[in-house]
Amino acid sequence: MLKPIGTIQTSYKEKFGIPRQAGLAGNIARITFEPEYDDENAFRGIEGFSHIWLLWEFSENKGEWRPTVRPPKLGGNARMGVFATRSPYHPGSIGLSCVELLRAGKINGRMFLEVRGADLLDGTPIYDIKPYVPYADCHPEATSGWLDSASLQKAEVSLSDDCVLPESITEEKLNEILEVLSLDPRPGYHDDEDRTYGMAYDMFNVEFKTTAGATKVTAITETQKGTDR
Repeated sequence: MLKPIGTIQTSYKEKFGIPRQAGLAGNIARITFEPEYDDENAFRGIEGFSHIWLLWEFSENKGEWRPTVRPPKLGGNARMGVFATRSPYHPGSIGLSCVELLRAGKINGRMFLEVRGADLLDGTPIYDIKPYVPYADCHPEATSGWLDSASLQKAEVSLSDDCVLPESITEEKLNEILEVLSLDPRPGYHDDEDRTYGMAYDMFNVEFKTTAGATKVTAITETQKGTDR
């Protein structure tokens, strides 16, 4: 049985809003480690790598595995085999993400890794970490199967005229929210221009509407204590 070596702290407090792939949003996260793995010798040399692989668990995936799924990129209208997708509904509920390594250090005597671009829910268990090695891991000639016809399209995001920002929000955190919304977190089969969506991000609740590919943030309110990073 796999045993977590640590957990990751991110700004994503719920599944809705998490980018569908790592590296699409530049949010910063922190990985801390269980006592038996909290040994600085285990991280010797890791600072020389710009990126690392994270092996983790879809810990909030309560559903059973499915042989076919409906990828959001296809609008939720077509089914693909689960092993031809990165859906959470794989038999082992194991996730694999490549993230940028910003630094390794200690806080309150404990080791941590600070990374950018994680697509993980706050508190996700981490099973292993391995360095990204360009000469072995990078394949410029690779094809993307059914995803070759899909492109990354970012929505135009702005604040509505009546959106009042909380005093506690920083420009950096606001930009993170706008970047996440530009990836359109809505399910692929949702196209209701009159619907207001809500997303929990760090210590804020964000409400937004999307019309004709443009997203308007209608409200940002403070809801809870933010992640201590």
